[in-house]
Amino acid sequence: MTSVAIVTGASSGIGAATARRLAAAGFHVLAAARRTDRLAALVAEITAAGGRATAVPCDVTSDESVAGLARAAAGAPGPVTLLVNNAGGARGLDPVETGAIADWQWMYDVNVLGTLRVTQALLPALERSAAGTVVVVSSTAGLTVYEGGGGYTAAKHAQTAVAGTLRLELCGRPVRVVEIDPGMVRTEEFGLNRFGGDAAKADATYAGVAQPLVAEDVAECIAWCATLPHHVNVDRLVVRPLAQAAQHKVHRVGR
Repeated sequence: MTSVAIVTGASSGIGAATARRLAAAGFHVLAAARRTDRLAALVAEITAAGGRATAVPCDVTSDESVAGLARAAAGAPGPVTLLVNNAGGARGLDPVETGAIADWQWMYDVNVLGTLRVTQALLPALERSAAGTVVVVSSTAGLTVYEGGGGYTAAKHAQTAVAGTLRLELCGRPVRVVEIDPGMVRTEEFGLNRFGGDAAKADATYAGVAQPLVAEDVAECIAWCATLPHHVNVDRLVVRPLAQAAQHKVHRVGR
């Protein structure tokens, strides 16, 4: 029977790349996100390539919407063995002193409470499969802080704490918990969303970095962790581009 993987935030970036990669690995993917037009295009692409996928509209900040995702999972064509909590994002680069409360609240709701809602809703199905895996896509921002990143690093630290706590609480049950912490990843939307659509500010983040990670790099890491024998649990995988030795140490050509 075909295993089912659920990927949140699947309409772009790491989520879309992960949906493609998992479909190529043989999963039937439930691609969940708010933007139904993008999901439809993604599912069509996966299907044309010989994979299997279903679009599921879902807003991880809505209890009702997440309940709809759980209903879709219940009707999926096989056991739900994999959940990839990928939906998230950043807003702003303001210091704590002047940070917008609304931005902080949004980042906490999407990154932390979104992971909580979806995991709670899908955990029964994952456990019933007897071979479940929860992947939490956090960030190196969940491991260290930096100026201007207070809201985002606070949310990602909390998300990392959720992953670690969940692993402890599920010990002895057939569900493993994997945390993926990417460093500098260049996707088409992350920086634009963070800076309110300001392309110049988004591009400046990667200025002089010859090869930042791309979404497909992270998707490959997720697929590797998820397809290892089930008794192998990669607790945390930190992945950065070669040019980024640490959060604050990035090699930039010409600088």
